[in-house]
Amino acid sequence: MASSGAATSPWGLIICQYRLFFFFLVDAMLKALTAVKQRPGRFYRSVLAGVLTSSLVSQCVWNKPTHAQVMVPCQLPANLIQQKENLRLAALKGDREAQNRYQALITKQATQLQECRSQNWPRNQAIWLRLYPCDIRPGSVGMLLDRLVNKGYNEVYVEVFYDSLVLLPQADNPTSWGSVIQVPGAEKVDLLAEIIEKGHKRGLKVYAWVFTINFGYAYATRPDRQGVLARNGRGQTSLDVTNDAGIDTDLTKGDASKAFVDPYSPQARQDYERLIEAVIKRKPDGVLFDYVRYPRGTGDASVVTKVQDLWIYGESAQQVFLQRAINRKGLDLMRRFLTKGFVSAQDVAQVDEIYPEEEEPLWQGRNPDQTKSVLPPGQRQPFLQWDLWQLSVAHAAQGIVDFLTAAMQPAQRVGIPTGAVFFPGGNQAVGQGGYDSRVQPWDKFPRMMEWHPMLYANCNDTSCILNELQRVVSLAPLGTDIRPALAGDWGRAVSNRPSLEVQMQAIRQYAPQIQTVSHFAYSWQDPESDRERKFCKLR
Repeated sequence: MASSGAATSPWGLIICQYRLFFFFLVDAMLKALTAVKQRPGRFYRSVLAGVLTSSLVSQCVWNKPTHAQVMVPCQLPANLIQQKENLRLAALKGDREAQNRYQALITKQATQLQECRSQNWPRNQAIWLRLYPCDIRPGSVGMLLDRLVNKGYNEVYVEVFYDSLVLLPQADNPTSWGSVIQVPGAEKVDLLAEIIEKGHKRGLKVYAWVFTINFGYAYATRPDRQGVLARNGRGQTSLDVTNDAGIDTDLTKGDASKAFVDPYSPQARQDYERLIEAVIKRKPDGVLFDYVRYPRGTGDASVVTKVQDLWIYGESAQQVFLQRAINRKGLDLMRRFLTKGFVSAQDVAQVDEIYPEEEEPLWQGRNPDQTKSVLPPGQRQPFLQWDLWQLSVAHAAQGIVDFLTAAMQPAQRVGIPTGAVFFPGGNQAVGQGGYDSRVQPWDKFPRMMEWHPMLYANCNDTSCILNELQRVVSLAPLGTDIRPALAGDWGRAVSNRPSLEVQMQAIRQYAPQIQTVSHFAYSWQDPESDRERKFCKLR
């Protein structure tokens, strides 16, 4: 990746070396002046240090390449990484001097990181991170954050709600889900508050990353929450069907163990609001909503073509669906369509006979063609059935939008930014009248939110990634803050995806106006660290 700094070419590195040599030479001369109590020497030395440290050091140190033939801005060189790690380890052992030097170093690097990112693309570079109970060990959170700073990240998206667990202490968890940390004696440990505090000291913005419509398996098995779950026309919940084991935000799992709720359920909205309110008390720099969709099926089930495929048969979803009727003819046909999956010519004729005083069946969004309203039932039936199908899909999509809009309100009330994570293909029509089964209407998500499209397509090059981005850019309202999420690792291809450097360079060339890019995930970049933290034995 090219950088706008001086050290983005071999010549740039040579120039930086000479600049630094000049800096240290002049600094030595000014030290001599200061030593003989020459005030001008002391003054000019401080000015020189302020100017050169902010410009030369941020360019020559932070922009040093870490991979052959690829320039990665704002990543620290190995010697500075090791220096910081040595101080961290010594500080953990109680060395007071090392503690002071370590704190001073992370403060200094926070300023340098901010300066470097402001001079290089992207201005914000983020990474997705999951914490584990083992991260309550002294120094674990600091070690993780140091590694992120070393790689030039200035934002981290911390997974706060997932798999029926929430990153809140057991002693202060008012939600309907269990705490991630369930270790005896650690009931008051607040990892979310800790990572926000320590992240800020290192110049990192810390976002809370939360699942949305997916409430998790444990929630779905509660006897008092069975009416909250989303259901299809066969009476199934998402746990009753075989779902896609393909890519997702959690690229190691599909939807098979994930429990999706009815977005129209007042109980679901109440439970979720309580969760978000508890999270924002920790004052994260933003909240990212993931799984803002329905489950994706496999094979033919990945496309919905009939109303029974839609997850709108929960009690609340059905109730709101029928409330969309404008007259009694419309309500009667809507009931028949929801029950049988179709309406026949006989249904149309019966409704005409029952409600002779009404003309066309009406529901929200329907503007009937008056020239067709005089046709016999058999000829009107195809038009009515098509309109009912479109109403059903729109109803499913509106539930997602309404739930998201309500979910973001607690954060917005206190001025915390919000964002939505989505699949670029999750909202598209497929074939003749079919739709992607996720029914993810991201093009209707609130414009004031950040948009985080997951560009996870894999085709051995960047063409499919750019195709996804192009679709998002083409549908986004003017001024939308688009922040692509990429999957992969630095310096190597992973799962038919080019390295992160290659992906980012392609995005920069196509859409240089984009200023924030995120990487999924820390576990991909450092799988050994992730495994050790996930499976360690706490004493």
